[in-house]
Amino acid sequence: MREEMAQQEEAELHRGHQKPRSPKGWGLLLVLWYLAFYKPIITESHLRRKNIQFIFIRFSAWQYAGCDKLWAGLVTTLCDSIRHHFGALPLSVYHVMGTRPRFASGFSQQEWVLKRGTCLKLWGMLFILAVGLTILLVALLVPGIKDHHALKVVGSAVTSLSGSGLAVGAFSILKNLLVSEKQKIERLTNSERFASQLGFMSKVRKEVEVLVDFLAFMEVFERRQLRVVLEITNLDICYPEKVAGVLNAMNTLLSDANAPFIFLLAVDPSVIVPCLEQTGCMKGLADNGYLYLNRTVTLPFSIPEMGARSRLRFLEAAVQTREDLLYRIITRNVERRRAKCRGVPAPPSRPEVDEDEAVRWIHEAFHCLHAADDPLARYLPTSGAHVHRIVNTIPVTLRLLLHRPEGAAGLTPRAAAAWVVLADRWPCRLSWLLQCLEDAWQSQEAPDFEARTLWSLFQENVGELSALRQPLHNALSLDGDPELFQTFLARDFPFTAQDARVLLAATVNLDHSIRQRMGLLRGLDRLQKAAAAPVSRSVQCPH
Repeated sequence: MREEMAQQEEAELHRGHQKPRSPKGWGLLLVLWYLAFYKPIITESHLRRKNIQFIFIRFSAWQYAGCDKLWAGLVTTLCDSIRHHFGALPLSVYHVMGTRPRFASGFSQQEWVLKRGTCLKLWGMLFILAVGLTILLVALLVPGIKDHHALKVVGSAVTSLSGSGLAVGAFSILKNLLVSEKQKIERLTNSERFASQLGFMSKVRKEVEVLVDFLAFMEVFERRQLRVVLEITNLDICYPEKVAGVLNAMNTLLSDANAPFIFLLAVDPSVIVPCLEQTGCMKGLADNGYLYLNRTVTLPFSIPEMGARSRLRFLEAAVQTREDLLYRIITRNVERRRAKCRGVPAPPSRPEVDEDEAVRWIHEAFHCLHAADDPLARYLPTSGAHVHRIVNTIPVTLRLLLHRPEGAAGLTPRAAAAWVVLADRWPCRLSWLLQCLEDAWQSQEAPDFEARTLWSLFQENVGELSALRQPLHNALSLDGDPELFQTFLARDFPFTAQDARVLLAATVNLDHSIRQRMGLLRGLDRLQKAAAAPVSRSVQCPH
């Protein structure tokens, strides 16, 4: 994401657009000036800006596991991180004098409009203050007028009234400067009336809305898009009710269509799903945690099992954390420097994926989804969330396929798009097929096994899946129409075992925990059948 941010920034400068600004150094004085006297306008040119800045916020749920409300910890972390990123003074001034950006009327390119009302009020108060001070000084210093007590009272009153307005504004800014949003929410949660405080959620929501409006203001000022990326980790080691609370807080923050938030939820579904099913948030969803996750996550990315090379890299990274082995890193760097000085060429790096080819594949795959004469279009789900997941997943899958050393192995963009649809529409049945294939590969089946179709393998093992339908009830409920599944694999997309082997390495929208549970149940079922089968014993004559 940081590389993408740098590339977009450089591309925006090459297009000749205005250089981005920062609220640091002299930029701090400039942003305070705009906060006080100008209203931001969202113009057409601003909406066309492609440069973006990500604000990364890491939230470890385990650090707040002892709180009564874990979601309150998420909101306070968000508020505190944004305050720390931009500084306390701009945010405090925005609380008092800031204006929410509005869209431009017509094709106007003017991004800032003077606050005439604020300027008139300020100049009026300063004028009245000057008049009051003048009357007071005249009443105190000019001979012959010192004895006029009424003039002193008028001067003091005018000065006090005009100065009090400025003092109230300065006090409000100082109060917001000293008392952060995090402290406000913590004060509300520590209140004895927290459980019965009806307006608590509205107050928290108001604080979040102020942050969203402030980010929109800073977008116009910095001349770039701003996105807050919250990395949520360690959620799968918290109590079930706290897990549900964090997910509800995520949905609340994302309820606004224009909210500049991106959540990276790093969890183990095999742990999270039972936690959700134990809480009361599953009412109306048939007590199915998988359905709840599918409605929450818009881009699923299930990390596949480590390969041999990945395991070696992971082991090397773990070894490098040992202080007693750090000398190996220093030695390797010295050897590289010596080789560079001697003119020895460095080892060739892994070739990167051709961007033009990747874009061409993605366009071709999306064309198959849109084409009315293509059978793939009739298998698209009716749910908007599922369509969004498929559209998000196809580019990732295609890039992973092209990134393989042997390439796509004869597969087409249409086949890869069909595989993504298959994994989204029938995750349980596809997981069962992949588990059967994995068992067959491990048992070293005949060479012609790779040419067999997935539908023939499913027919062969469907009886065993039917026997396990009770423990796999929740996973089976994720699948779509079984008749469409048959038509998909038997007629329109007859994938083979070899195709599945290639596509499995690039499959990111399939929950691998379902297949792991199937492997465990299948192993236990076979063990029970083996134990129940009669054992024949041959009796040998001792003579």
